[in-house]
Parts: sequence; structure tokens; C-alpha cells
Amino acid sequence: MFSPCVGSLASSHVQKQALQVVLGAMDQRYFTPAEVAEHNTAADLWVSFLGKVCDLTPLVTQYEGDALLLPIMEVAGQDISGWFDAETGDLLRYVDPKTNYYRYYTPRGRFVHVPPSGPRSDWATDVGKPWWKDERYHVGLLSAEPRWIRVINTLTSQEQRLQVCSEETVTEILQRYLRYNSHALSYTWKHEGVNLDMSKTLYENKVFTNDTELQQLQLHPDQFPPAILLHFNDDLTKG
Repeated sequence: MFSPCVGSLASSHVQKQALQVVLGAMDQRYFTPAEVAEHNTAADLWVSFLGKVCDLTPLVTQYEGDALLLPIMEVAGQDISGWFDAETGDLLRYVDPKTNYYRYYTPRGRFVHVPPSGPRSDWATDVGKPWWKDERYHVGLLSAEPRWIRVINTLTSQEQRLQVCSEETVTEILQRYLRYNSHALSYTWKHEGVNLDMSKTLYENKVFTNDTELQQLQLHPDQFPPAILLHFNDDLTKG
């Protein structure tokens, strides 16, 4: 017969194993604008638009040396939603006053997969889906509400500030935190003394920012984010 202590340790070990399985099969779904901005070179080029995040590195490689890449390279790591019609998901269009035909609106200049204004012998018409409609470049979603939290290890007193996506579950946030603590699976995550449900978001776990209070004190919410406390389970297992 197990003592309550042994039973608790066994339970935490089972929970840890379940989390390991989930994390092993999990791809990052949401990205903050700051994360997209890190991918701002020709060798690693991301953009976001209309809530989507796209890795255009393969496109840059395919069209290396082509002048039509220039407008895209200029916005590497940036949000380009202003290029698109939010209702259709396609590029903005306008009526060309010279031809009275609809054309894509490209104020930075024509770029890859945008057809020329008139017939040309060097234009390959069969390009398939343009890159902005091609799901192969889609790597995730842009967070509509990034937020800061503090993750405090109560065993070591180490504190780590993390910018996370409000749409992420606590398990997904744990995945982000693993780079700072590879044994994070061996901890119970709590806020104000309550165990967090790892399958829910911070908001669903009632982890709110005290925006109103802080604004009344003329303090910026990002400077005083909520704290998540990590309590070591002492299960003597490896991270």
C-alpha cells in the first residue's frame, strides 16, 4: 500500500510522462511579432500577414538573384497585412487607368508571382499558387495578443521573463520555457497558490494582467507581469 507521499510522487511522474508525449508531438502554433522579426535575412526570411506567419526562405532560395525578390527582402521579419485585402485574402487590387483592367496594387514594385502589367515573353504564366496562397509556406499564426509573464522557480529562486501568446495553453508555454530549464516537466505550475490546468490558456486559468490598477498608478503592465510559480515535485526523475 502506498503512503500519500509516494502516491503523490507516482501521480506527478505519470503527469510528467503524459506531458512528455504531448510536447514530443507538438509544433509551435503561435508566434509573437518579436519572434517573426528575428527571421529577417535572405537565409532565414519570415513575414506575417492577416494573422498568418509564413517562412519564405524556400521562395528566396528558388528565385535567388531575381530582382522581383527585392520588395520581399525589404520587409523581411515584418507584418505586411497592408498589402492584402482582408476579405479575400488576396493582394489589393486597383483599376489601371491606362488599360482599365484590374491589377495588383504593389507600391513597392512588382514581386515574385505578381504578373506583369502586359504581355511579356519572359513571364511564366503557370506558376501554380502564388506564395501568399500556398500553404507550404505557412508555419503558424501570429498572436493577436502577446503578453509578458514571470516564471519563478521556487527551488532556485531564478526568475525568467517570457513573452508568450495569449492563445497558447500552459503546456505550450512550458515548451517555450524548456530552453531555460530543461527539467521544467518536474515542476508543478501555480498562480496565486492554485495549480494551473496545463491544457488551458492563461486567461482560462484566471491569470490576468492588472491593467486597470497599473494604469491608475501610471505604470505599464508589461513592467509588472503576473508571476507563475514553479514548485519542484521531487520525483527524482530526469527532465
